[in-house]
Amino acid sequence: MAIKKRKAYELEIIDIAFGGKGLAKPEGLPVFIDRCIPGDVVFAKIIKKKKSWAEGKLIKIIKASPLRNQGKCLYCNFCGGCKWQQIGYDRQLEYKKRHVTESIEHIGGLKNIQVNDVIASDPIFEYRNKMEFSCSAKRWLMPSELENEAVKKDFGIGLHVPGTFDKVIDIKQCEIMPNLGNKILDDVRSFIKQSDLPAYHLRTHEGFWRFLMLRHSVSFDTWMVNIVTRYKQMDVVSDLAALLTKKYPQIASIMNNITDAKSGVSIGKEEVCLKGEDHIKEKLGKFSFKISANSFFQTNTRSCEKLYAKVSEYAALTGKEVVMDLYSGTGTIPIWLSDQAKMVMGIEIVKSAVIDAKENARLNDIENCDFFEGDIKDVLPRLRQKPDVMIIDPPRIGMHKDVVQQVLLMGPEKIVYVSCNPATLARDLEMLCPTYETREITPVDMFPHTYHIESVALLVKR
Repeated sequence: MAIKKRKAYELEIIDIAFGGKGLAKPEGLPVFIDRCIPGDVVFAKIIKKKKSWAEGKLIKIIKASPLRNQGKCLYCNFCGGCKWQQIGYDRQLEYKKRHVTESIEHIGGLKNIQVNDVIASDPIFEYRNKMEFSCSAKRWLMPSELENEAVKKDFGIGLHVPGTFDKVIDIKQCEIMPNLGNKILDDVRSFIKQSDLPAYHLRTHEGFWRFLMLRHSVSFDTWMVNIVTRYKQMDVVSDLAALLTKKYPQIASIMNNITDAKSGVSIGKEEVCLKGEDHIKEKLGKFSFKISANSFFQTNTRSCEKLYAKVSEYAALTGKEVVMDLYSGTGTIPIWLSDQAKMVMGIEIVKSAVIDAKENARLNDIENCDFFEGDIKDVLPRLRQKPDVMIIDPPRIGMHKDVVQQVLLMGPEKIVYVSCNPATLARDLEMLCPTYETREITPVDMFPHTYHIESVALLVKR
């Protein structure tokens, strides 16, 4: 059959492609369909058609795969948060390992690279230490609600429907954050409904309530509540803060970020501390870190410790080495390695992250970490001390080719590359390949029930 756009077809899902979508191959044409599992027979509408591939939208499952489980979450078939709940966790790890291996081989062109089994997350639910919920004046209705005429399309606070910017599912129970967060979320929902102040509208850019961000410290079991509003209304947000702190002694910080920016970003132009301190503390191993409302911190604390332990193992420091960390963020990796090295230098382009990194080093009485602010390709040539070991932990887009050239010119004996994207990891390893041998790669699962996977690669100079 000739696959045509806007037509619907019965298709058998034979695999899961990188990116988490199910793969069908009618007459050899790859068709990618979200929320499908190998073994499913589905009815899907073709929404995009190219010469060598197509994309379909699931209409219904005709025959469910024997691999398909009942997801724990009520919203997992509709929300974009964790689409893989229907797949058993052991099988999720198998797919993630295969996606890393195939990326290295097919994108990077590197053969016979040892990819170890994935280091699993524990726990696999209630693991996220940060959740961000959007407010909407008109929430998206679940299919079961559409059948009930008494249900109103009123205020909702929750997560976006994938592929939309203004459709929000009213989340009552999110399974990937600690359960107390759901209770806080429900109390905030009730307060907003009674406040007579409208939710922000992403099309008209009117309204007051924008986001609720919750952060949780695993080590200290404390919480930060960050209320994001369009303008300042201290009496209202102070009442909400008083209600929450009276009910939940675990809340150590309540912040109000205020922004009238039209983009859907939760970082405020102004920030007010309503209750407690302007940060919470977390521990990674023996080190403590201050986490403010807008600072970056890995969202799975316990898996982050496993990730950094693998970085330590691959770095194999003796205490005599100079280490350089590119994309050093708030300083977590340099601080983690500080007692294993002679000196650690971190480079980061975001000014606020550098400030946080220096503060975190002071918090831990660390004197052998230096942090440099600026673009890596500009800062690296100014640093005359050649590192023995280089840590590279870039964003999802990977390294800029100019940075790759700077790394090759600097020529450290060993590189430990931390990646959150197998495709850009493969591309960057290929660029480094003439000078560096990739000894092995260990994936680490930070995001159960999603297709995302972190990896740590050990590279040694040829």
